[in-house]
Amino acid sequence: MEEDALKEDELDDWLIESIKLNCLACYSFLSGTVICTCLSSRKPHKSLNGLGRKGLCPERDFKVVHGGFSDRPISCLKHIRGTRILVSSGPPDSSLQLWQIGADDSDVIKPLHCIHNKEHTKKWSRIATSASGSPCVLHGSEVKDIQVTDLESKKAIYSLDTDNADSVSSLELLSKDEFLLCSGRGHLWLVDMRQPGSLATPCTVLPQGEGLHWCMGIRNRLSESDAASSRVARLSSSGHVLVTDMRDARSPLCQAKLNLSCESSDYNIMTVTWAPAFDDCLAVSGFNGKVHIYNTKSWIPAFTEEEPLFIHKGHAIAEGPDDWRSAVVTTHVWHPWKPRTLLSAATNGSLHVWDWIDQKMES
Repeated sequence: MEEDALKEDELDDWLIESIKLNCLACYSFLSGTVICTCLSSRKPHKSLNGLGRKGLCPERDFKVVHGGFSDRPISCLKHIRGTRILVSSGPPDSSLQLWQIGADDSDVIKPLHCIHNKEHTKKWSRIATSASGSPCVLHGSEVKDIQVTDLESKKAIYSLDTDNADSVSSLELLSKDEFLLCSGRGHLWLVDMRQPGSLATPCTVLPQGEGLHWCMGIRNRLSESDAASSRVARLSSSGHVLVTDMRDARSPLCQAKLNLSCESSDYNIMTVTWAPAFDDCLAVSGFNGKVHIYNTKSWIPAFTEEEPLFIHKGHAIAEGPDDWRSAVVTTHVWHPWKPRTLLSAATNGSLHVWDWIDQKMES
């Protein structure tokens, strides 16, 4: 009984701490069965929510409007802008699954087609989707099987001519003609699809290190014409961050060592993203049950240890009555126009919508 009471006290402490950290809303999904969902939110009412604060409430401001079931795990899920099509990938192979979001008279997400890479592998594919032009998807699990597939014809319209078998960690379509590729080893390639499909030498140099895995995040651009000036942050599994301007990719603009305790062995969930409304802020997750916010404005070209502006700890909660290990954050995303609002999800099936503050300025 005393042990149960202690756990209840710890849960109460977590809730209070989460409220202090401005956790605005939380929505939990069933873990186990993979569910494709679309969340709809509306502008919150000016009245106070159940916590006595202005903000978002899960029952009032969020609603599951479309859903469906997949017979395989979903590791990556993207929406094709301007359509009702979703694209997903996940084990046990590199193929893609296309989904149709139901019309206004249906709340069901239905499977449509399957797209296969030019080389079948047992690694699931990374995905990037087009923001303009005809609907297409950039995908691949290894550098040598990267291709762009037109979704209407289901045919490959571009592929790389290389035997490079490095794993792909991140893909980004910069424009209708260019895309950026980051390998698990941290090399960056800027590919112009108007040129022959051969892959040139990586355009950046990395610090030496064995056993490291890398991913990338690209700062939002004002328009496609700014593609060449993209600023890229690369994050390693050892907590190093390198920021590169693609106009001069030979050396980083700045870099830092982040003090991150690693509680996950899954490098695939490492995530680094730039804030859309703050030029120098980025968020990092995938190491533990937290999301860290950093300001890169004061970072320098040499490695220095940097402390976060803010840490969201809300996912670090028990997964069950007898399980008090911390959940691990699997992904996060910034709100497109609310500069201090993020969404994050974790291995315990929780989805958090939260605001952050600059704790240094508040102290």
